[in-house]
Amino acid sequence: MTSLCKRALLAGLGALSLSAAAFAQYPNKPIKIIVPFLAGGTTDIMARAVAADLQKAFGQAVVVENRAGAGGNIGADAVAKSAPDGYTFLMGTVGTHAINMALYAKMPYDAVKDFAPVSLVAAVPNILVATPSFPVNSVKELIDLAKKEDGKLTFASSGSGTSIHLSGELFKQLAGVQMTHVPYKGSSAALPDVMSGQVNVMFDNAPSVMPHIKGGKLKAIAVTSGKRAPALPNVPTIAESGLPGFEASSWFGLLAPAGTPKEIVEKVSAQIQKMLQTPEMKERLASQGADGVGNTPEQFAAHIKTEIDKWAKVVKASGAKAD
Repeated sequence: MTSLCKRALLAGLGALSLSAAAFAQYPNKPIKIIVPFLAGGTTDIMARAVAADLQKAFGQAVVVENRAGAGGNIGADAVAKSAPDGYTFLMGTVGTHAINMALYAKMPYDAVKDFAPVSLVAAVPNILVATPSFPVNSVKELIDLAKKEDGKLTFASSGSGTSIHLSGELFKQLAGVQMTHVPYKGSSAALPDVMSGQVNVMFDNAPSVMPHIKGGKLKAIAVTSGKRAPALPNVPTIAESGLPGFEASSWFGLLAPAGTPKEIVEKVSAQIQKMLQTPEMKERLASQGADGVGNTPEQFAAHIKTEIDKWAKVVKASGAKAD
């Protein structure tokens, strides 16, 4: 072996040793989780729950930074272009990593190539709701009435292209009915018109409508998730109500920039999975109408690819465009 080869080998071994030492010390400075939406929303709530747990487990500060705009694209792009060193993460959503791929004509990042999935954190069902006086109490009754009215029934959303809007579009496609979409600037603007009966129904996120259901201002007809919501055990899913295969949950998961060391991704993923098994976290998520998931980086990556394909078809069929 030449002296040059020996030096190269020693240099390589030194790099491996340094890498191992660096990983053993991880994390040795504050970690940042970027939320691509405003503070106070469901994505922000999920991020802060994860941040609190990671901070406790790792003994380092974990800060949450809100960077809203462009349907989540601004914050997601910031993470995609961050250093892949394990100190910057994104609380991604079905919007940033599935719907937006089809909704926006030009994206600043690639949802698959530019990220290293860590773990799916939680899924939040949308709930099909209406004012209590609306003469429909089941999915079958809604389908029958929609066919009779042929486009006259209306459904509200928090904006064109949102998961709430596309839940309605998926319902129309699978049920073979026509309903008129009425977009609003957020759920808080839409709900008063649903509660008053001005708009017939809405497929809204569980955290937004749960207080109104409990208060008697809205009735829950069905949930959009694959299984019943723990907070509403007596409310059937749309799938079991006559539309098998229907599933349209909003989901939230942690992602790192592509190139982040596998050991770091797996360490953080393992901690999130552990966190989601604690009684405290289960109770916290249930109070939001959410279902904790927790999975491996490989499983989360597969989920993202499946969701991209699924929602691309719904967006194309609906003709939805970004506001």
